[in-house]
Amino acid sequence: MYCEKKIALVIPAYNEERLIGATLEHVPPLIDRIIVVDDASTDNMAAVVRAHMAKDSRVELIRHAENRGPGGGIITGYKRVLEEGGDIVVVCGGDFQMPLEQVTNLLDPLVRGEADYVKGNRFMTRGGAWESVPPNMPRTRLFGNMLITILTKIASGYYKIADVVEGFTAISREALEQVNWDRAWQGYGYPMDFMIRLNAHGMRVKDVPRRAIYLPGERQSQIKGLGYALRVSPMLLRGFFWRLWVKYVLWDFHPLVFFYALGMILFPVGLLVGLWLVWLQFSGVGVSGPKAILCALLIITGLQFLLFAMLFDMQESS
Repeated sequence: MYCEKKIALVIPAYNEERLIGATLEHVPPLIDRIIVVDDASTDNMAAVVRAHMAKDSRVELIRHAENRGPGGGIITGYKRVLEEGGDIVVVCGGDFQMPLEQVTNLLDPLVRGEADYVKGNRFMTRGGAWESVPPNMPRTRLFGNMLITILTKIASGYYKIADVVEGFTAISREALEQVNWDRAWQGYGYPMDFMIRLNAHGMRVKDVPRRAIYLPGERQSQIKGLGYALRVSPMLLRGFFWRLWVKYVLWDFHPLVFFYALGMILFPVGLLVGLWLVWLQFSGVGVSGPKAILCALLIITGLQFLLFAMLFDMQESS
């Protein structure tokens, strides 16, 4: 228990035979339940977990018949905690690369009622200030992280959140009960999809600082820069339009949807007109003043509509 709240820890894991033991050994006493979700591992991880079950009555093993992805493992754990009646669910990986000694950083905002979903941020210092890059974060992963963060800010509406791929999180039971987890994304990219769904339901999300851990020689994140961003971009685009429809049209109404719509029409049309005018100029036809002014108005007006829509979205999500 922590502050009279029943705390559960969900550990989605796949082929973590070597590190799942160390992860379980470092779970702090304040955790009441430990649910390891074996996502159809092909190694001996399940046997390692069962050995810990004999020593620690808090541990439970759930095995998937087929691989669903890390998001699928988390969703399975979420549903299990909902069945048992836990108050807060913490999520960490089974690769011993998340600082469980800092778990109270995640729990405190939930206990105080300041947030519904709390996630770690490896770019923040203890006092809440921002660092440029965590000292031990591989530089090859920085570009992918920042690109996906920008896309996720727009898709989710949480413009003050960063390090969106972070998997060290905690969520309240109230937030768990709001989301239809059967429709949530189960593969890599799940943290971004989860935030999109939480925003649609008006949940408060908060970043807290956490220490970055990268064990030498161990498997690192799937984030490999531009390639990863391209794989998750279609999911983010679908989630963005779904969130606008659900949050600002279906369940409520806000004129920002018109700002987004006009911006998405006028800005690209202006760019196309601009390219056409450039082609005319180089082909020797020439460009008249009214045409140039029309192009500039389309681009400027479209951009303003988009920026105002993002501003209103930021205010609604703060």
